[in-house]
Amino acid sequence: MSERTEPATAEMAPAEQSEVVKESRGQMIWREVKGLFWVLLAVLAFHSFIAKPFYIPSESMMPNLLTGDRLVVTKYPYGWSYVSPTIPNPAAILRNLLLRRSEPWTITLPFTKGRILAGLPERGDIVIVTPPGGSQDYIKRVIGLPGDTIEVRQGRVILNGQPIPAVARPPVMIPVDANSPCSFGHFYEDRIVQTGEGEFCRLPIVHETLPNGVSYNTIDDVNGSDGDSYGPIKIPADRLFLMGDNRDHSADSRFSLMEQGLGGPVPIENIGGRAEFITFSLDGTTRLTSPSTWFEAFREGRAGTSLRPKKD
Repeated sequence: MSERTEPATAEMAPAEQSEVVKESRGQMIWREVKGLFWVLLAVLAFHSFIAKPFYIPSESMMPNLLTGDRLVVTKYPYGWSYVSPTIPNPAAILRNLLLRRSEPWTITLPFTKGRILAGLPERGDIVIVTPPGGSQDYIKRVIGLPGDTIEVRQGRVILNGQPIPAVARPPVMIPVDANSPCSFGHFYEDRIVQTGEGEFCRLPIVHETLPNGVSYNTIDDVNGSDGDSYGPIKIPADRLFLMGDNRDHSADSRFSLMEQGLGGPVPIENIGGRAEFITFSLDGTTRLTSPSTWFEAFREGRAGTSLRPKKD
């Protein structure tokens, strides 16, 4: 008579099961954290070396860029410098979100001379620039290159002794909205109402053409500004002279750092990239708590607009 032995079934004690569950949950969380870390690192690397989004916060580049425009800025056309890396500042992000402060969300590295794979911008390029000693990005147009002599006389730009051709064009009509209010101190006297169409800013336009053939519209405010007289100065080597298209309402190379300007010609190292095109534009009425406003706030006809210089 033989005895049959049943296979032994290994049963795990409850304590051991709990330990395994805890380990599995910990491993799962760690995998998620690692995945998020690599995604964040990839996004920051893309922002630092390839391209990043940019928001237009002011009217200094009207009529070509409006407050509320969102752009794509490429980082590689002129090489990379100390302003290229995108380094988040968690404290500033929290202050912006919770306290509604307006300050840079990123940290700028200390100034370092030189660029990697350096390239020189062309006259007429729209670039982002970090003021010397600052951390906030500005957006301006390249007017003068190293070695140029530049002067502004009665609002007209004189480059290497020759006035830049400037021709008056018909006024541009910019719809009035929350981001373009046509307010006091900024063209309020040019605010008009067109029956059936709403309110507009009727802005005087001067069309400039640089020596390389690049042309663009500027706003010529009849009231003028302190920036209507400047120089002449010779632009030092490795520096650029930048101006806003809204000439009488732009803090640029004509104004000191104390005046929130760029403090004269800026080092090439301070150029962070080149503006390429508008992705979309908002009129300033968006409310995060009201999804219906997310689409109503989109401005028509601005998405896809190229910002690369045009030649006549």
